[in-house]
Order: sequence, then C-alpha cells, then structure tokens
Amino acid sequence: MTEAKQIICIKWGTKFGPEYVNRLNGMISRSITPPFRLICFTDDGAGLHGDIVVRPLPRFDYEPPRNTIGKWPKSRLWGDLGDVTGTVLFLDLDVIVTGNLDDFFTFGDPDDTVLATNPARIKPFEKLGQTSVYRMRVGKLAPLQDIFRADPQAVADEYRFEQRFVTRRAPGGVKFWPRGWVVHFRADCVPAFPMRYWQTPKVPEGAKIVIFAGSLNPPDAIAGRWSEDDTPRAPREHLRAAFDGTRRESLSRHLRHYVRPTPWVEKLWRD
Repeated sequence: MTEAKQIICIKWGTKFGPEYVNRLNGMISRSITPPFRLICFTDDGAGLHGDIVVRPLPRFDYEPPRNTIGKWPKSRLWGDLGDVTGTVLFLDLDVIVTGNLDDFFTFGDPDDTVLATNPARIKPFEKLGQTSVYRMRVGKLAPLQDIFRADPQAVADEYRFEQRFVTRRAPGGVKFWPRGWVVHFRADCVPAFPMRYWQTPKVPEGAKIVIFAGSLNPPDAIAGRWSEDDTPRAPREHLRAAFDGTRRESLSRHLRHYVRPTPWVEKLWRD
C-alpha cells in the first residue's frame, strides 16, 4: 500500500477554534492525492471532525519566554511525537491551500528540514525561514529542544522568533521550498499601495499555499479589514477616517493598512 502522507498541526489556547482545524482538513482533502492523514496536537479536541487524528500536546517542560514575538509553543513538536513517526508536513491553522500539496512530500530528501522563505527583511541580507509551512523528520529537531530548554529566555532574546532559531540551528541545516510555492497574503497577494483601494487581492500564479502572518487572518481577508479589531470600510470611508480624527495609528500606517474583501479566501476556506 502507498504510505499515507502525514500533515500535522498544533492548536493550544483559545485563539483558534475547531473550525480552523476542520477547514484546514477540508482544504487538504481537496488538494492532495490520498492516502493522507491530518494529526492535530491539541489541549482541546472538542468539535474536531472524526477523520482528524487527535493527539495530546507533546509534553515539553520549559519556562515560556516572556515578552517575545515568536510562537515558541511550536517547540513542543520538535521532539518525540508518540505514535507519529517518519516525515511530516507542518501547516499553521490559518493558511489557505490554493494548489496541489503532493510536491511538498517529494521535494528534496525525506530527511531534509524544509522551510518556507520568510518575506520579512528584519536583518540585511538575512535569508530567514518561515515555519508556517515546513517539513521535517520527526525527532530530528530534538536537539533544538535541549538548547531551548536549558535557557528559554536567552534563546528567545537572541533569536526573537522560533523560525530564526530553526533556520540557524537545525541539525544538518535547512532547505527552502521553491520560490512561489508558499506566498504571504499581505506581501504577495494584496496589491501595492494605493492600488489596494480599488483592486482585490489575487493568488500569484503557481502558489500552493497562502500564509497569514501577523494580525490579518482569513476572516479578516474575507471581511476586508486589516485585523479583527478593525471595522470593514469602503475605500472612501477609510480615507476619510485618516483625517477625521478616528484613526488609531499613524497616517502612513492607516493609509497602507487597507484591504478589499477577498472572495477566493471565502471560497477555499471551508470544511
């Protein structure tokens, strides 16, 4: 029999409800050659569809770093995952699958740690990985857990983001998905300013997964707002708010932080 493709995700706390996992499972099922299975590591499996494999959050005793940007709880997945072994593809809960996923399992060597390329240019000439979509062999990143556990705050202070820590310290180094496979909604789909006021976001040709880093998530893209705290506005209303005293940020940021409602996100983001 053909070996099942394994996709894993992690859900902790209350930021993302079960609908995120269920919709991720639906998008995967429509975009992959079976067999496959989605395994969700979570502290609350209520509401998840029955065809999703539910496993408890892997135990990893450490003192969480404070006032740090990175999503360090993802470090729970770097070590032993119980009955989940072999090669796994990790997906964030808030991604949108826009193309076929089969190539993510055949690219490179099965033992490679493969990351998406981060569009951020935080340091000059730095090639930073993005852990919203990455592949690993289970247990290969366990040495990173040992380094992190020894002094979580020091690691967080040095690397800021867990993805920079993985990029720089993964055993054997990392590889990156081919350019264009994984794209960033704000950086690659939203039209440049000021065209975003009259053009809706588009999926770049060849993109297989769209990631949503930051405060703009799929429900925001559907509604046409920059974050869940914003009120969707028509272009003229948003421009008027820039000068009538109701904006909550600098003028330049307010003007840039606009996105029109995005129908294709609503079409794809479903069970």
